[in-house]
Amino acid sequence: MKKAEVYILSGFLGSGKTTLLKRLLEDERRVGRRVAVMMNELGKVSIDSDAINDDVALKELLGGCICCSIQDKLEAQLQGLLIDEQPDVIYIETTGAAHPVEVLDAILSPLIADKLVIKGIITTVDGMRWKERKSLSPQLQQLILEQVRHADFIIINKMNELKDLEQANITFEIQGINPQARCLLTNYSNLSIAQLRKLSVSFEKESQKIDLNLTTFVYRFEKAINSLRFEEFLKELPVTIYRIKGYVKFDYSELPFLFQYSYGMPLYMKEDMNMPLNLVFIGENIDWIVIQEKLANLEKISLE
Repeated sequence: MKKAEVYILSGFLGSGKTTLLKRLLEDERRVGRRVAVMMNELGKVSIDSDAINDDVALKELLGGCICCSIQDKLEAQLQGLLIDEQPDVIYIETTGAAHPVEVLDAILSPLIADKLVIKGIITTVDGMRWKERKSLSPQLQQLILEQVRHADFIIINKMNELKDLEQANITFEIQGINPQARCLLTNYSNLSIAQLRKLSVSFEKESQKIDLNLTTFVYRFEKAINSLRFEEFLKELPVTIYRIKGYVKFDYSELPFLFQYSYGMPLYMKEDMNMPLNLVFIGENIDWIVIQEKLANLEKISLE
């Protein structure tokens, strides 16, 4: 099965995500790629689905946020899209309340992670709301900061409502929080789509591409490994590996364990059937080639 590119559209309510999605779909229609959209709404009624034409495969995830309450539904919907539609690209429009790390974690099920290419997190920011964000609750202020901090491309909308000095101050503040991301001031998410296509998740740095802040890596074990060696591997991990999840089999067990790792805390749950031994990693500023070599070494050690 071919791999599908995935773009995550993040940003607070009313910041221009749906307008950006419409522009992206117009560009996809022009180049003729197979496209699918997943649209998440906290409520039980979809507000923005009318923006999607009938020629685009659409899955709506209603009544909760994909980063917490409806992860299982997301996994099933994604699996269905990959099998039934075989898209070249999937756009995931999140709720305004979604945290980017949690969304990425929800998308990357060990069963399908090796069939996806995460192109990046694109965050839209309402320039006026950013300027007045101190009037929001501390929780909402923190959420908006996190959406900016973990973005790979930031679009600041409503430029025409801001004075020149305000535009400069907002750009300075946002780039101070996330200096790696490309940051553009615009109106109605109007930008060159070609710039977004340059987002890259490749191991090797290429000058013409924009490398992602949050990156992902999928490793598939071919055999059982030693549990003590695996624990040693976990203890040596960089603190900027935020999530690991998947299936791992140890040499003392006939069946694998479901493994979850979040901010340094591991959790194992015994499975009652054999599963593909995929481990999905999510981290920031990680040399995945080094991690890959260490995992491969675990398998070599298990043979000795």
